[in-house]
Amino acid sequence: MPRVIVIGAGVGGLTAAAVLARSGMEVTVLEAQSYPGGCAGTYFHQGYRFDAGATLAGGFYPGGPMDKVARAVGIAAWQTHPAAVAMVVHLPDGTQVLRHAGDTRWQAYRNAFGENALSFFRWQERTADALWELALRLPPWPPQSLTDLGMAASAGIPWLLKNESPDFVADAFRSVAYHLPNNLENLRLFVDAQLLISTQTTSSTANALYGAAALDLPRRGVMQLAGGMGAIAETLAEAVCLNGGHVLYHNEVSRICMERGRPVAVETKRGGSFPADLVIANLTPWNVAELFKDDLPSRLRRLPSLPSSAWGAFVVYVGLDGSLIPPDFPLHHQIVVRRPLGEGNSVFASLSPAWDKSRAPHGQRTLTLSTHTALDQWWRLYEQDHAAYVARKAAYTATMLESAETALPGLRDAANLVISGTPVTFQRYTRRKRGWVGGFPQTDLFRSFAPRLAPNLWLVGDSIFPGQSTAAVALGGLRVAKMVLREVE
Repeated sequence: MPRVIVIGAGVGGLTAAAVLARSGMEVTVLEAQSYPGGCAGTYFHQGYRFDAGATLAGGFYPGGPMDKVARAVGIAAWQTHPAAVAMVVHLPDGTQVLRHAGDTRWQAYRNAFGENALSFFRWQERTADALWELALRLPPWPPQSLTDLGMAASAGIPWLLKNESPDFVADAFRSVAYHLPNNLENLRLFVDAQLLISTQTTSSTANALYGAAALDLPRRGVMQLAGGMGAIAETLAEAVCLNGGHVLYHNEVSRICMERGRPVAVETKRGGSFPADLVIANLTPWNVAELFKDDLPSRLRRLPSLPSSAWGAFVVYVGLDGSLIPPDFPLHHQIVVRRPLGEGNSVFASLSPAWDKSRAPHGQRTLTLSTHTALDQWWRLYEQDHAAYVARKAAYTATMLESAETALPGLRDAANLVISGTPVTFQRYTRRKRGWVGGFPQTDLFRSFAPRLAPNLWLVGDSIFPGQSTAAVALGGLRVAKMVLREVE
């Protein structure tokens, strides 16, 4: 059986590794950090366990992405706790929109936006139901060969005939904004804010089909995991080992060795060399490109310096007095302060559950605050004017804490520990080039990077379809594993 090296113990890489190990392949995962998960990991600091980036766990419903992954890798059951409210969105005029899976969501939409808004949500949910059904069939997308095209057609054509909606064809070429009423500014602001965290862009440019599906995760249920988001990757890493594979930490890869256009070995900064018949990189395309010498695959030679509209994250990690938080208080909040979104004007806040005593010292809770931020200025200041970089970091931290008080008054007085991270921090700890996070803005259905980079060389993670979120990344890893198995057979 082929020797498989997976570079990076993120959710996508671990999913692919666990599936291939279960099939009997010799699988080794190489991870630079001391824990799995990458941007969906949980790190330990001064008695607190903070979610590093991703904080929203979705896709665990029966038949959903994480259920499909569990069955494929041999996980008996995810250790999850359902959240009654997926999140609360706070708009600038004081409107609060509760997002949850129950039928009362319709009354929440009606109260927040009026009767005329319901047609948008009916379109969104109808479209999302159909799109998730198609995505769960794991079509090879974007197709890279006639075989891929045939398989995509065999999945897509029956699906299209079954749904019989002309909107699906038209929506493949238009944006979410097409379906938004022009006279409901609060609805547009709500949708834009939600799309920014799920598609990396807003309604005027987010592809209608992708946007409808991305907006749907809260409706399908949000879960809480003991120990934090990192529990997903930890469970997958355990599955890799139980299936006969290996996960090696503190092993940062320095080079992929190629012969005749195919990978033959992977080398690490510690001097290790791992023979490989097949390599799966759980990295961004830019990080993968740095691992070659003169044998860079042709698809990676055309990369720009960074993707257009690339986002980073500014994150504030807070340890706070748990007595500040009311009983049954929702754990996830999006606070929209003003336009333009991002740069502290929209903040996502996630609290650790009161029942999870492993996340903080006695009587304490953890809080992760994040906002979208452009990459260039952080790096320019860091490299050319470090004092200005530090000042900007302090200003962003203050702004984020102030914004979060909309949802949690008294936060600043209750905070016992405050740590901030910029795109520079994300590059340092996750190794992602320039701290780019979140994947490509989903402006069209061909925006994702195709997963086959060269013969026996594959890409997983949020750069490939279906993009960001732990559920989407896991589904992408599962899809790549299935494609590998078909080629091996």
